[in-house]
Amino acid sequence: MQIAQINHIRLLRYAGLFTYVSVGTPLVRYHDLVIELTQEGRPLWHLSAWVLCYLLFGLLFWLLLLKLGSRRFAPLKIGLLVVLIGLAMAIGWFSKSGLSAMLLVGLSMVLPWLMPLRIALVSMVLQNYALVPVFATLPDYTLGLAVLQSSFYLGFSALVFFTSLIARQQSEARDEQRRLNSELRATRALLAESSRIAERLRIARELHDLVGHHLTALSLNLEVASHLVQQPAQEHVRKAQSVAKLLLADVREVVSQMRDDDRIDLSQALSNLIEGVPQLDIQLELPPRFGVDDPHRAHVLLRCAQEIITNTVRHAGARTLWLSFEQVGDELVIHARDDGRGSDKLTPGNGLAGMRERLAQFGGRLNITTARDRGFALDAWLPLETTA
Repeated sequence: MQIAQINHIRLLRYAGLFTYVSVGTPLVRYHDLVIELTQEGRPLWHLSAWVLCYLLFGLLFWLLLLKLGSRRFAPLKIGLLVVLIGLAMAIGWFSKSGLSAMLLVGLSMVLPWLMPLRIALVSMVLQNYALVPVFATLPDYTLGLAVLQSSFYLGFSALVFFTSLIARQQSEARDEQRRLNSELRATRALLAESSRIAERLRIARELHDLVGHHLTALSLNLEVASHLVQQPAQEHVRKAQSVAKLLLADVREVVSQMRDDDRIDLSQALSNLIEGVPQLDIQLELPPRFGVDDPHRAHVLLRCAQEIITNTVRHAGARTLWLSFEQVGDELVIHARDDGRGSDKLTPGNGLAGMRERLAQFGGRLNITTARDRGFALDAWLPLETTA
């Protein structure tokens, strides 16, 4: 597997686990460590506590990395981070070494993914200088030297922090590009469908206005000719007149069929819209041959679906979005719900306001229901005919 094929989150996960394993290499000398603790007059349970804290740190660190990049369970992740910092401090205390600083360097990698930039920076500085009391207990270490040592490791933490920050920005930019590409494909599909319908109507008009007109004129002339000629030519003229009338009826039937099949099919456009949406499983439910007659209403439906998906990706922290379309009487109805975190107080932004305005132009309406830990639900109604 080429490195370019591995995403940023997976690379960071591998790097973090490799750092954790490297920090544990001194434990390979377990028997030598027992001898050293005995010679220093320290209790042997310090070594057992070191091993226990190290194993627990690895388990929690793996759980934290497993959900790296996901917007769900943010409070739980912050809690895990606090526990991990405490375990790292304990490892440094029991081992009487700088291993805790290396573990905090690894934790600096996850900070940009868990909290805003300014808070993450403050957390990185605080967690590194929290090592000062640990370093001060080391042999031959003064308070000033402990501060210098913490500053030394802060430099490594800053390098890892900003590398991870860049990786997060690139990952978000890539996800945004995929989402925009899906929207572009959906818009292109809608334009292609609108162009197809427009071309069918143009051809129908041309058939009716040109071919139909000439066939009508031909039938009239053959009718006149049938009264002016004598047998046996009259029989052939009447046959030609019958063929002309039959051909005119066929042209009119074709024109009617082309005009009847002028609905804009939205199935392909909506399918393109949900493809490639990052970190979200979209369950789309459409009626058979889903379409509308009015291209403006088709555009409104597509933009509403786009806004629903965008809001879910950016704000809901959901794993699954259920999106369905149906026709109820003279209205098209959109039902959307997700399994995100929801909110007790909803403040509509520009996207929801724009959706409401688009629907209102055609007499439609929008209803939003949400609550904390109960997800987000939206229902939109779009009349097929403009009400007076």
